[in-house]
Amino acid sequence: QVQLVESGGGLVQPGGSLRLSCAASGFTFHYYHMKWYRQAPGKEREYVAGVTSDGGRKNYAESVKGRFTISRDNRRKTAYLQMNSLKVEDTAVYYCKAEAAGANNNEYWGQGTQVTVSS
Repeated sequence: QVQLVESGGGLVQPGGSLRLSCAASGFTFHYYHMKWYRQAPGKEREYVAGVTSDGGRKNYAESVKGRFTISRDNRRKTAYLQMNSLKVEDTAVYYCKAEAAGANNNEYWGQGTQVTVSS
């Protein structure tokens, strides 16, 4: 069955770094764009970053530009989010999402991983 499994979350001090991973199975990973979203308590889920199916184009929310880097390894069927210079306001549950690059509208979500930035 289709699975997206995030990992790498945790507690980190302001200014620290974390690397999130999103391991995919059950679908043809290289046919899907990959995106990261996050949801803080009491807030709407928001877009963080995206990468095209071939890894050629990347996009970031203004709030994370210059601090976060999205990448993917199609051989390992895994997407990554490197987060540097973390701020308290980055605290949220982080979700990865797969969106079909072709004509179908398939999309899949992971279960989320908690990132807490606190001193």
